[in-house]
Amino acid sequence: MTTDHTDSAPIVRKDDLLSPFVEACKPPSQWRIGPEMEKFGIFEKSRQPIPYEGDRSVLRFLEELVRSSGWTAERERADGPIVALLKGGASVTLEPGGQLELSGKMSDDVHEIAAETRDHLREIGPLSQELGVKWLGVGFHPFARREDFSWVPKQRYAIMRSYLPTRGAHALDMMLRTSTVQANYDYSDEKDAMRKMRVALALSPVTTAMFANSPWKEGQPSGGLTYRGRIWLDVDPDRSGLLPSLWRKGAGFEDYVEWALDVPMFLFKRDGRAIANTGQTFRGFHENGFEGHKPTIEDWKLHLNTLFPEVRLKKTIEIRGADTQTTLAAALPALWTGIFYDEHALGEAEAMVEGWGHDDSAELRTRLWREGLQATFRQNKLAYFAERLVAIAEQGLARRARIDPVTRQDERVHLAGLRTLVGKGLTPADVLLHGMDREKDPAAAIVARTAFDLG
Repeated sequence: MTTDHTDSAPIVRKDDLLSPFVEACKPPSQWRIGPEMEKFGIFEKSRQPIPYEGDRSVLRFLEELVRSSGWTAERERADGPIVALLKGGASVTLEPGGQLELSGKMSDDVHEIAAETRDHLREIGPLSQELGVKWLGVGFHPFARREDFSWVPKQRYAIMRSYLPTRGAHALDMMLRTSTVQANYDYSDEKDAMRKMRVALALSPVTTAMFANSPWKEGQPSGGLTYRGRIWLDVDPDRSGLLPSLWRKGAGFEDYVEWALDVPMFLFKRDGRAIANTGQTFRGFHENGFEGHKPTIEDWKLHLNTLFPEVRLKKTIEIRGADTQTTLAAALPALWTGIFYDEHALGEAEAMVEGWGHDDSAELRTRLWREGLQATFRQNKLAYFAERLVAIAEQGLARRARIDPVTRQDERVHLAGLRTLVGKGLTPADVLLHGMDREKDPAAAIVARTAFDLG
């Protein structure tokens, strides 16, 4: 992957660690939305995950996208396997278990995101039909066991596969069996970034509950609504969670840097080769080096990308706490666009979470994976806060007034389905589970209810 020419420079002073965030600041006129969506590929007949290699594989899809749709293959080294594709500011990447992820271009509005997603699904449609593959939009694989997956041959994943199980019993499940939808947002300055981070962290449990969409494990009900949410409670406490140091007013980029410095690393790279230094914090790497190597800005940026809090700060603010969706695929970026990119809406959301504390929200995460929007918090059901949040976002989108030239509708159209659900106190998982006890072939029904329309 290409990097800025300054990325190879050594880290000399603490300001160097702040530079990725400071350099990312931009005026509101340049703000964009960066969507990400993962999905599971399965063989429809066997319901097994498709492997990375072979005649009927993820690699076959990547090669076909290069051949037929103008994507460019990316490798970690010149003679290495394909691990990603690039085209027009977008990328197609792979999660460890072969989950196919579309990281869309930075878009002006949610209409562009929805259109890009439809185009991507159409691109993979013909080969999917030929190979008998369905793509599932669900947060946890509904059928597969860990041993059913082949691993994507990416250097980072091999290191994570060895290290992360020492930090949490469900780490391998996170890597292989979870799938998410995410959205990335710009910020104007440090104050704006920290304000958005505080609001998003406080509302992260509400977001997770609203988008709960993983009620099955190995073909059976999991006992909850977002089993992906359950998995993330036991992955790696060093690099995940709700970032308690950022909840206080007055927190800044330096607070995030201080947290990141004390998170153990996975690796750094030299000449395209991964060097594992698992367990050494970046602070230790900065102070002592590793096997004669000293840290660079590129190493720091790579480390920042290996941190997994529910809301992540990089050159954008990344909302991470939602299960993958099918019919609601554009709802997450629509929700947070309406909040983050309208000053009045952001103020309303900020007022709503005034007084909310980290510890109470962290405790809520331990329950909401089972209870969804019916979980109680501050004497209310989460459905109450979800309804308020959707209403705030809708007004923000209305004020943005971005009209789709074809449908003549503004971005609120992408929140309509979510608004209906939260108004009934339901999550997508509640809908998936409804009537399943009457299905003659539950596995086929699961596929039918979670598969993307590739038309």
